[in-house]
Amino acid sequence: MVAAVDGVGGAGAPAAGAEEARAGYRRVFGVAEFRVVFVAHAMSLLGVIVSEIALTVLVYDLTGSPLLGALAFALGMLPYLVGGTLFAGIADRCPPRRVLVTCDLLCAGCALLMALPATPVAGLLALRCLIAAVSPVFNGTRMATLTDVLGDGDLFVLGRSLLRMVSQSAVLVGFGLGGVLLTVVSPRGALVITVVTFAASALLLRCGTKRRPARRGSGPGGGEGSGEEGSGEGAALMRYSLAGAREVLGHRRIRALLLLLWAPPMFAVAPEALAAPYAEQIGAGTAGVGLLMCAMPVGTITGEVYAGSALTAAARSRIVLPLAATTLLPLVAYAFTPGLAWALPALLLAGAGSAYTLGLDRWFVDAVPPELRGRAMTVHTAGLMTLQGVGMALAGLAAEFFAVSTVVAAAAVLGTVCCLVLAREVRATGRDDGRAAAGMTVGRRLG
Repeated sequence: MVAAVDGVGGAGAPAAGAEEARAGYRRVFGVAEFRVVFVAHAMSLLGVIVSEIALTVLVYDLTGSPLLGALAFALGMLPYLVGGTLFAGIADRCPPRRVLVTCDLLCAGCALLMALPATPVAGLLALRCLIAAVSPVFNGTRMATLTDVLGDGDLFVLGRSLLRMVSQSAVLVGFGLGGVLLTVVSPRGALVITVVTFAASALLLRCGTKRRPARRGSGPGGGEGSGEEGSGEGAALMRYSLAGAREVLGHRRIRALLLLLWAPPMFAVAPEALAAPYAEQIGAGTAGVGLLMCAMPVGTITGEVYAGSALTAAARSRIVLPLAATTLLPLVAYAFTPGLAWALPALLLAGAGSAYTLGLDRWFVDAVPPELRGRAMTVHTAGLMTLQGVGMALAGLAAEFFAVSTVVAAAAVLGTVCCLVLAREVRATGRDDGRAAAGMTVGRRLG
């Protein structure tokens, strides 16, 4: 996989690769089907954000319990591991458009049940879990479908980048808009708006994307279609999903790439999770909390826009390992308990370092066989969200015993060590794949 490591190889011909190396975001938006996926993603994300805020407020209003109110929010991350592991096979066994539309409609139905006055608190929390369990399947299927819409070259990388920027922008403005919305309508009324956004996303995907067959071909379970019939279909799906997860995690290079995609975000959540107590520690007040929460997403968006528009695919590939290994280093500044004037630039730099994901996305999609992409993308989403939740929990636990500034700085150091080890592993697997590819080429010539 020398071509993959260099970031300019892949499925396309050399001429197409040279042209794609300079493709910008404007060209991605020139693909009509991607525009539909992009708008549907924004609509679906809006529904998730509004439902999180409305449900948290609703549960707190009904129970008066801060714990249950916080749990309603935390349940947005906890079921990702279950859904991404047990149901990942859906992304490969079923036609992708059907999966995406069904997931949106299922989430719309859950939001509708949440909006009913008769739904008890336990039912609200269970429905929140169901939406969270569906999310990795939806996200993994959409990521895999992008390779069909944009190809598996540089346009795919830029399309993924655009969807990530929408997610980061949602952090910046989504919760603020949700808070404003709740001053106008009740929490249950806001949940009705969520129903509309999920339904709109489903309609866009149904009418604006092409019908494609299921990816499953030679993978576990065999056969075509959307799954086996009979009472054992659910068990077969779980076996297929688990087999895919084992195959993904059992492949040395894919595992190394996944871990490098997961590790920096896991440690980078520490300053965001502890923004409120850190603002209190430095006397920055409520406004300081908002600035500390926004700085890293701003840096992330800025870094991705620059890397996606100003750098070629080869250049983005060259910066992957250096950036991945050092993106957390600016957070070491927290060891000196900086005020906002120094903490905000540190957060901006740490966020900008996440531009390494553009090149790493390309390596990942090159390393994963097409018939495994749906499950691989679902495992990727599930692991990313789960480990960020773990990172938040561990940061909060550590802050019970140590100063917030110490916790963030320690997370930066530990995360950098982990990233250095993983970067070395990714480099090693790239060399191994390159030697294997060269050996196959020599074998063909001698034959």
